[in-house]
Amino acid sequence: MSKPQDPCAQPTLLHPNEALPKLLQQVTTIEDTEAVALTDALGRVLAEDLASSIEMPPFDNSGMDGYAYRFADLPQTGTLKLIGRSFAGHPFDGEFEPGSCVRIMTGAEVPAGYDTVQMQEYAQVDGDNITLEPCKQQGENVRHRAGELAIGQKVLTAGTLIRAAEMGVIATIGLASVRVFRRVKVAFFSTGDELRPLGSELQPGQIYDSNRYAIKGLLERLGVEWIDLGVIKDDRESIRDAFRQAASMADMVLTSGGVSVGEADFTKQVLDEEGKITFWKLAMKPGKPFAMGHIGSAIFCGLPGNPVSTMVTFYKLVLPLLHKLQGMKPVTPLQLQATLTSPIGKKPGRVEYQRGILSRAEDGSLHVCTTGSQDSSQMSSMHSANCFIVLEQMQGSVAADSVVTVEPFNSVLC
Repeated sequence: MSKPQDPCAQPTLLHPNEALPKLLQQVTTIEDTEAVALTDALGRVLAEDLASSIEMPPFDNSGMDGYAYRFADLPQTGTLKLIGRSFAGHPFDGEFEPGSCVRIMTGAEVPAGYDTVQMQEYAQVDGDNITLEPCKQQGENVRHRAGELAIGQKVLTAGTLIRAAEMGVIATIGLASVRVFRRVKVAFFSTGDELRPLGSELQPGQIYDSNRYAIKGLLERLGVEWIDLGVIKDDRESIRDAFRQAASMADMVLTSGGVSVGEADFTKQVLDEEGKITFWKLAMKPGKPFAMGHIGSAIFCGLPGNPVSTMVTFYKLVLPLLHKLQGMKPVTPLQLQATLTSPIGKKPGRVEYQRGILSRAEDGSLHVCTTGSQDSSQMSSMHSANCFIVLEQMQGSVAADSVVTVEPFNSVLC
């Protein structure tokens, strides 16, 4: 007997892995760039390749606190004469003498004539007489000039997200400013007479407007310039004005709810009239309905209305689109294998992104369990999770102790 199918699965549903390239084809990276001070570059996307104009390190330097000596002078344990010191920023200014050594600190310049550094733990000091255990090879504990970077060597490429490490690299080659893509602007709003502002008293049939805050949080982590247009009432002309205003001031317009195929609401009607929109039905759960297209010169993305569906479709579909819009290189999500600690019920037909808690056992193996109910209306399932448990489209229920694919959350969701 064949396994029962997901009742929401249809032959026309598109696998998210097939949909994403088609969605990305509709996005063009913004062209505007600007020069910013390195101190303001964190989270921005580099708009040009960067090459080093200096050698790094610019001189031979010590990788240890210890003693610099000539390797040939110490074929076996012996005593050398201490003739000076070399500190970071204060190099030894004397002349090399055979059979001598120089006290040296980490990062300090290795004086001319000396080629090896022995760490201080292998030295016995008696005034200016230093007895060293010889290093095993010439050049040990020496960072050689241009060993990291040569002049003209490319260090970063356009499309690189500038994080703390990249800021350090840029500072290393002496750049006080860099050219980056301007910040992407994303306008978003909610629609619905049932939505009430936080702090107000709910009346029968009303709910708080939560999706807008989740979207704002996601955009904040992305470093885009967000424009919150609030809640728009269920009125054709109000919605039309909101879409026109959003499209006039942003690169992307983002909404949640009201875009399911067949929904008789003003949002879908206005979208059909004002933009060129494609309504997608994806083989994914949560998040089957998704809309994308253009309103004026702005990209439009319409997310499902259930809170978890909003976050999952943003993460899996909108995030790659924003990365391309920002000029970022494509990012392949990290996926791992983990042992499932309890069974999961699933019907074939859609890829499922179940919210999970990934942990490491004492023996180092990875284990994962679900956060409980996977209802797409329960935001608590996202709050408790640190990964998605990815269950393939035609996969059925999964038994405990099975090995499953997990996708740890990246910095946007963590």
